[in-house]
Amino acid sequence: MKSSSEVVSPLRQRMIDDMRMRKLEPKTRSAYLRAVKKLADFLKRSPDTATLEDLRSFQLYLVDQGASPITINATIYGLKFFFGITLGQNDLAQKMATVRVPQKLPVVLSRDEVTRLIAAAPNLKSQTALSVAYATGLRVSEVVGLKVTDIDSKRMTLRVQQGKGSKDRYAMLPPLLLERLRGWWRLANTQGKMPPGGWLFPGMNPTNPLTARQLNRAICAAAETARIDKRVSMHSLRHAFATHLLEQKVDIRLIQVMLGHKRLETTTVYAHVATEVLREVVNPLQEVQPK
Repeated sequence: MKSSSEVVSPLRQRMIDDMRMRKLEPKTRSAYLRAVKKLADFLKRSPDTATLEDLRSFQLYLVDQGASPITINATIYGLKFFFGITLGQNDLAQKMATVRVPQKLPVVLSRDEVTRLIAAAPNLKSQTALSVAYATGLRVSEVVGLKVTDIDSKRMTLRVQQGKGSKDRYAMLPPLLLERLRGWWRLANTQGKMPPGGWLFPGMNPTNPLTARQLNRAICAAAETARIDKRVSMHSLRHAFATHLLEQKVDIRLIQVMLGHKRLETTTVYAHVATEVLREVVNPLQEVQPK
């Protein structure tokens, strides 16, 4: 986003206002503005003068530059908003087609690896945050967004406020996790780092939460200490949560609800990585008896 001291063109301001009207997330706004700037840099003129052939050439340029399918699609979504909403040129917006994103299976940690990973976290705060991520399947943004008041020990739930898609939901709170949360709460209170009703995982300044980047750095350090050679991120714990529940024969529709997935198809990817489920299937070769 531009600083307040820089001059913002009327066209850019109109797009910013259009995004504000629709209450798009700050990250989405920034991504959409970057997409339009990419087009303007490519054209070397105002983006509102682009023709259909210009857009076709621009997408070919992105492909030739080695842009990933995710990057290309993110750029196209931004341009669709710009042409369709800000300029009202729906004909151009509809002509831009997204590209197919290769489906890759997630890397899943074993239960032993999760245990080692959490134990190797650099301090009690990060250990507890990693425990929350694995025990609930929350996204890293949802973990760092938790407040002390989101813990309901009577109903044994965690309230997730405005998760992905600006939706509230509840996550389960197992007894062991509640015990770990209480241990962290006692330490943080003793150190004066957790104001009443404040962030469950405060940053260096307790008025701000721990950031997703800080938590990802902590889990990478833990993976190195625990000598886990898989590519690990906070999302790895979410993958492990879903996969391990599926291996415990928890209904996939219930897992979908706990993950906050809008579509069941998003959740079914874990059926491909639940190895314990696959091992229980009787292979047809076993039923073929030699004559």
